[in-house]
Amino acid sequence: MTPAGRFAPSPSGELHVGNLRTAILAWLFAKSSGRDFLLRVEDLDRARAGAEAEQLRDLEAIGVRWDAAVVRQTERAALYSDAIARLTKEGRTYECFCTRREIQEAPSAPHAPQGAYPGTCRRLSHAEREIRRASRPASIRLRSDVMEWAVEDQLHGTFVGMVDDFVLRRNDGVTAYNLAVVVDDAAQGIDQVVRGDDLLSSTPRQAYLAALLGLPVPEYAHVPLVVNHDGVRLAKRDGAVTLGDLAAAGIPVHRVRDLILESLRLPAGSLQDALPAFNPQTLPNEPWVWITPRA
Repeated sequence: MTPAGRFAPSPSGELHVGNLRTAILAWLFAKSSGRDFLLRVEDLDRARAGAEAEQLRDLEAIGVRWDAAVVRQTERAALYSDAIARLTKEGRTYECFCTRREIQEAPSAPHAPQGAYPGTCRRLSHAEREIRRASRPASIRLRSDVMEWAVEDQLHGTFVGMVDDFVLRRNDGVTAYNLAVVVDDAAQGIDQVVRGDDLLSSTPRQAYLAALLGLPVPEYAHVPLVVNHDGVRLAKRDGAVTLGDLAAAGIPVHRVRDLILESLRLPAGSLQDALPAFNPQTLPNEPWVWITPRA
């Protein structure tokens, strides 16, 4: 299997400039290191009708191309179930009946990191589980035997983050992101993960889970986000931030692409033209403040 990088959007709506910038960076990282570039639609949750087609259209318009058929998480349920079944057989899972409110109000477990799941359901007896099943469906949590895990990031160096008994499958039957992303990356041969640095804190959980499953841990590069003038992560509520809205305001797609490349200290033009100048070590390490250009 050819080593690969990837971009994995959730089809909840149109991609905005921040999403497109991350996609371009993922493509540049992959291609500059001789990898294939893959696209995975993470549609387990929050899918909006027509959003996938819009996202694929915008990625192609900005110059991002992928090297294999698009993969969708909703088509991969058997892989996730197999991973959970394996962990369960090894005694590494348990049922959890807690609501979010109960978790927030529960006292923290001794020596647990701030914000960690307090372990309320970890030691329930069989009888206690039977009682709870009668009134509430269970989620499936990982029975972790560490409290933190270290990962290496190409831009951030060594990062040590919390690992708690995180959810593998929600109580509505939907596979949780932390499990799905680990299984998908391994199955697709993805050994390089480039994504926004807001996801860095969850990466130790994923690397730890990969180790438990005997799966390779990818190389990571968590890139700075695009923010609005208040320093808050860019969102569609910030005005003309999608290709469609910008086009309606008289800003063509090639200008948006050039602005993104310039923000990365790369020459304007096609992504292929920018590729020879790409160097991860010279990337800006601060967020890019998006200011909608004039037509």
